[in-house]
Parts: sequence; structure tokens; C-alpha cells
Amino acid sequence: MAAGAAEAVATVVEVGSAQQFEEHLRLKAKSLLVVHFWAPWAPQCVQMNDVMAELAKEHPQVSFVKLEAEAVPEVSEKYEISSVPTFLFFKNSQKIDRLDGAHAPELTKKVQRHASSSSFPPSANECIKEDLNLRLKKLINAAPCMLFMKGTPQEPRCGFSKQMVEILHKHNIQFSSFDIFSDEEVRQGLKTYSNWPTYPQLYVSGELIGGLDIIKELEASQELDTICPKAPKLEERLKVLTNKASVMLFMKGNKQEAKCGFSKQILEILNSTSVEFETFDILEDEEVRQGLKVYSNWPTYPQLYVKGELVGGLDIVKELKENGELLPILRGEN
Repeated sequence: MAAGAAEAVATVVEVGSAQQFEEHLRLKAKSLLVVHFWAPWAPQCVQMNDVMAELAKEHPQVSFVKLEAEAVPEVSEKYEISSVPTFLFFKNSQKIDRLDGAHAPELTKKVQRHASSSSFPPSANECIKEDLNLRLKKLINAAPCMLFMKGTPQEPRCGFSKQMVEILHKHNIQFSSFDIFSDEEVRQGLKTYSNWPTYPQLYVSGELIGGLDIIKELEASQELDTICPKAPKLEERLKVLTNKASVMLFMKGNKQEAKCGFSKQILEILNSTSVEFETFDILEDEEVRQGLKVYSNWPTYPQLYVKGELVGGLDIVKELKENGELLPILRGEN
């Protein structure tokens, strides 16, 4: 009987509506809840569902849920799910961590860490601290100029972060960002790591420059432009990107891993032509994602370009294939 009960617990529950999700969040508030936002068309999601099933057996005290991202859009939008697979971690009905992508070792590590976080002996706590410091160092060095902020450059979630983004944009500074609301461990750990108690925090070449007040001082003394790397003008950058290869596809994901159904379909069509092409993952670069819509006057993705000229999206590519016109266009014969 006990074995059967344990087996019943060690499962991944499928949630099909926003109401079910909220109920599950409330009912499992006292335990760690791991939610997999997935899509049936993505093979990497199916693989990660298998990983989740194994983790459920190993951690019967943890609740595991899978939720089809495109079937419950209100939940996906609420938690800013822009690609699959994505994993969210909840404790006390609050999101405490996030993992984007099919990274089984990292998922395993995060489940182990959060499942045992309240009962680690001191020696294990020291190991976790060391792991966190390595992770923080990696994040700080993820780009030449890194901004740790509340929210994103598109949607800052505090006035200081908003002002910081405005200054960096005004000076055409190229930077990447990390939303400290997406990871409580990073949010608290970085304060200690850098000995800086508030956000936003700006790093250049892995070194802390400071918060908003210091950036304002550097701007006033005209030193900011010499410290931070400049971004090429967006229009010039888009022109270079659209001409990077004779056939360029701007999509969600890449050749190996499409992250939306439309991108997957257009990949299959292009692969069937045997024509060489390159891809650009618009989920990796918000500036390109938004800017290319204006540059090409085309509001959706994927977008296909041949010799720097927009061909169109999935519907147009499908029509061209049906009419026998796609291959000559891809070869530059039209």
C-alpha cells in the first residue's frame, strides 16, 4: 500500500487551464512546485517530460506539473514564457526560480537545491554558496556590458531601472540585462558578491561600475561613453544581419531547435529544398526582434530574406512552394 502511494505521488500532473493551474499552485503551496511549459511539436520538450518523470520518482516530496504553453496563453503571458521548454519553480505560491531551455543537468541541480534548501547541513550550504558564486561570475561576464535590473529594458519594473535603461539607450550603449525578479537566488546573492546592496547594478568586462547615481555622475563627467561599449546603429545592424547569408531566416529558435510551431513549419519547408540557409534566433535579441518588424514593415515571425530582401512569412513561403516558385527565389533566379 505504501509503495503504491509513493508511486502515485511520483507522477507529473498535466494542467489544462488557468483555473487548474491556480488551484494547483494553492494546494501545493507548502511544497516545491516545478512547472514545465512545453509544446507537443517540440521534441526537446518531450525529452524533458521524460526527465521530469524521472525526477518525480527521485523526489516524491516535490510536485511536478506540465502545462502546454500555447494551450493556456493567459498563464504563459503572465509568467513571460516566450519559448519552450521553460521551467518555473514555486514555493509558497511564489515564483522563486526559472530555467529556459532543455538543460537536464541544470534542471536536476535546481530541483535538488530548492527541494533541500531548508535542510542543508553547513558543509552543503558552503558548496551551494560556491556554486552560486560561480554562477554569478558567469552571469556578470555573459556580455561586455551587463545590467542587473528589476524587469527588462522593454518593461522596467522600478523607476531607477527605467532611468538606467534610458541613459544607456541615450548614449547608444550596447548591453545585455538580467531580470533579478526572475531569480531570487541571484537577486540576494549578487548583493553579497558585489558588496552593493541595491539595484540596478551595471557591470563592464566583469567589473562592477555601480548603480544609478554613479552612472549619472559618469554621464555628467562625460566618462560614460569611454567606459561602456557602443552599439552599432540598429538600421545598419539589421542591414548586415539580413545580408549575412544569401538566404536568412529570422525565427524563434534555430536550425536545430524551433521554439514555435510556425518556425518549425518553415524550417521543414526550407530543409526540403536542400538550399543552404542561415538562421537568427529573435528570442536571443529583443532589439532585433522589435526593430526588424519596423525595418521590414512585417509584424510577425518567422521572416525569410533572400539577398537582403524580405520574401515573407510562413503563409507566403507555403504559397510559393505550392506554386513551384520557392526554389527559383531561394536560388536567386527570380
